[in-house]
Amino acid sequence: MIRNLAALELYGKSAFVLLLRYSGLRIGDAVQLDVNRIQENKLLLHTEKTGVPVYCVLPDMVVKALSAAPHSSSRYFFWTGRSTVRSAKGKWQRRLQRLFELAKVPNGHAHRFRDTFAVELLLSGVPLERVSVLLGHSSIRITERHYAPWTRSRQEQIEADLKAAWSNDPVVLIATEQFGNNLRTHEIICRARSLLFFPEQTCRMYA
Repeated sequence: MIRNLAALELYGKSAFVLLLRYSGLRIGDAVQLDVNRIQENKLLLHTEKTGVPVYCVLPDMVVKALSAAPHSSSRYFFWTGRSTVRSAKGKWQRRLQRLFELAKVPNGHAHRFRDTFAVELLLSGVPLERVSVLLGHSSIRITERHYAPWTRSRQEQIEADLKAAWSNDPVVLIATEQFGNNLRTHEIICRARSLLFFPEQTCRMYA
């Protein structure tokens, strides 16, 4: 991503790519983004069937980049509104292809920014159903199909975090130490129970 941004600065299209990366928008939706859909740092992504709007909070740097970038028209950030969306989308796809070439990114395509948006959220612990809503998928099953490997990575991270936490847990430490000293099971249980319910007293007793 950093390498992409270095190429972008040379090419002057950083606002468009930052929008793709931090909103998860498809390229066609980004091209026809109306300036009124951004209020302060919130981007209106879409409206649910229930009528509830879904917003994406954008980093300040993205909002500033969008504000500083020359707008294609008074209504749209990246589209004049005079051509077809398909034509404008094709133009931006060619620009992005050039950027990927400058950044030496093989097989680069606009959708990889949407993928990065979803994957980083999942790895940060955002629930799959919320990521699905942000992506505008009609069903969580679509999100699962595309990003199942990353939900597994998140689970592996959670398991590693739990193992690290349990390795420092006082009850677990006492049980492990006392089993190593071949104490009777009921004595270990009593000590663990005391630590669970009377931690301060137990710590003084066995210090």
